[in-house]
Amino acid sequence: MNLLPSSIIRVIESFEKLPGVGQKTAQRLAFYLLHMPEEEVNRFADYLKALKKDTILCSICKLVCETDPCPICQNPTRDHSLICVVETPTDVLAIEKTGIYHGMYHVLHGLIDPLNNVGPDEIYLDALIQRVKLTPTSVREIIFALNSTMESEATIMYISKEIKNRPPEGGSTMNNEDIKLTRLAHGLPIGGDIEYADEVTLKRAMEGRREY
Repeated sequence: MNLLPSSIIRVIESFEKLPGVGQKTAQRLAFYLLHMPEEEVNRFADYLKALKKDTILCSICKLVCETDPCPICQNPTRDHSLICVVETPTDVLAIEKTGIYHGMYHVLHGLIDPLNNVGPDEIYLDALIQRVKLTPTSVREIIFALNSTMESEATIMYISKEIKNRPPEGGSTMNNEDIKLTRLAHGLPIGGDIEYADEVTLKRAMEGRREY
């Protein structure tokens, strides 16, 4: 026999579907909402509805926004010859907080992951390829800002192959080989101990060393 009302059970089950939320956390959140003033709960519900209703994906970079194109793609002061490829919109927020990057972005909304049946068609890979194909003379460099995982490596390899092998469109004489492909440096974190670093991290730190 279930002692909880069905309305609470439905809320708990909905919270459990969120990433990183277990049963106990879902129960705690549901009862927290239950004890909130009704007007605050209604406001929270309105915000959830607006989350889907009032947001769109930028037709150029696929960033979540309220206007199309997004504010970054509309900004004439940004360097449109640089495209930083990221996995999620939150990666854009993290990079923007640094204040050192002033180029464009492309959000994939995922990575190639054959084990979970995620192929190139399930993420916004082709949209990136089309951006490069249609405007090859305006793209100088593509920066891969992806995590160090097997899925990231597979995604980078796929994009690199597609860009290098597909001829530019629109009658351009520029070869896609002229587009520079780079990725974020990997190595020892600030405060990290060398003796506890794994071999791959040490290898990339050594390869990515620079003049002091």
